[in-house]
Parts: sequence; C-alpha cells; structure tokens
Amino acid sequence: MNAESDERRGATAQAPQPADEGAAGAGRELGSRAPSFIKASKPLHMSWQVGVFVIGLAVVAAGVAMLVLPGPGWFVIFGGMAIWATEFVWAQLVLRWTRRKVTEAAQKALDPKVRRRNVILTTVGLVVVAVLVAVYLWKFGIAMPWEIAQ
Repeated sequence: MNAESDERRGATAQAPQPADEGAAGAGRELGSRAPSFIKASKPLHMSWQVGVFVIGLAVVAAGVAMLVLPGPGWFVIFGGMAIWATEFVWAQLVLRWTRRKVTEAAQKALDPKVRRRNVILTTVGLVVVAVLVAVYLWKFGIAMPWEIAQ
C-alpha cells in the first residue's frame, strides 16, 4: 500500500504544467479560492459565489461606465474580472488568455523593427501637425478659428 501511494504521489508531483499558464499562472489550479469552511457548506458556498459575482459585476459595470466617463475604464474592468477569477473558472481562463495576449503585444512592441517604424510614423505625424500649425499662424496669426472674419 505504501509503495502504491509513493508511486501515485511521484506521478502527480511530476505532472507537467500546461504550457499556456506561463510564469505568472504556474502552480495555480483552476476553481474556487474560497476558504475551506465556506466550501464545506453548499448553501454558504453558493451565497459566497453570488456575492463575488455581484461585487465583480458592480466593478465591471463601473469600468464600462468609465470607458465614456473620466477614469481608468479598462483597468477597472480587468479588476472586476480578477474579482470574478477568485471564484469562477471561466474568468480565470479569460484572465490567462488576456495576460498571454498582453505579454505577446509587449514583446512585439519592443521589437526593434516595430519601434523604428513607430518612431518614424510619430515623427512624420508631428512634422505634418507642425506644418499645419505654421500655415494657420502665417495665414491668420494668433486668432481662434471662430473669431476669424471671412
């Protein structure tokens, strides 16, 4: 019996981690992170999940409102998703996917070719704006557009 337990323990200890978890998600299992005394009671765990869902929904709704109002909308939306991810597997998977995509985008943005292209485009854009401002000032002087007499 001990040999069988040792074999089983060794097999589970050496189980490979999924490749998509990355360094940030390594070692984290999917599922509820509620305390064990809450998980022990089905009604208590269900009410815990409802509470987490309502709080996460309020935070996500506030983030959606901040997309059109002043405030850090996307940051708050991802905060609400993180609240949901403490309890729901689907939110944990969404956050893993989002984290992976953000990491890929950051690596792509740091690519020297992409950085060079972005610097060139920004420089060209600034030159065009400077030329337009210079033409406006040469033609009308320092006057607001709504005060120019035709």
